[in-house]
Amino acid sequence: MRRSERKAASPDLGILANRALHAVQRELFRTLAEQGHPDLRPRHGAVMAFIDEEGSRATDLAQQSGQHKQVIGTLVDELAALGYVRREPDPDDRRAKLVVPTERGLDQMQRSDAIVAEIEARHAEAAGDAAYDAFKRLLRQVGEAPSADVDAGVTP
Repeated sequence: MRRSERKAASPDLGILANRALHAVQRELFRTLAEQGHPDLRPRHGAVMAFIDEEGSRATDLAQQSGQHKQVIGTLVDELAALGYVRREPDPDDRRAKLVVPTERGLDQMQRSDAIVAEIEARHAEAAGDAAYDAFKRLLRQVGEAPSADVDAGVTP
């Protein structure tokens, strides 16, 4: 059996996680576009999915999203040009900057949260609340489990 056939017949965790991520992203960004945010792309989620209403430091966004700080900086530049965020001095540390959502960014965040909640509610209804809760617990456990790289002291 060819590898592609084997993976199609019995997809591994990486393939299943990829399919789930892309299914959620397709629906989320299509719906956001219909609701007035057509210029956002899935890559912007590394910032927009984690940013706090009062703002977040880029280093925190990088840590939470698993992206390098340079990637977050590029995404913040893009989002600032699109009118979703702005940089402001951090009131707790004037040397640092906060990435703060604009009114447009806050609107996107509210809509995104509502869309994802609807997606989750639909899946919970289809699978049953208990099964969906168990699925999310297991997915969290897998995502938070130490990897061989972390155990060996290798940084991504």
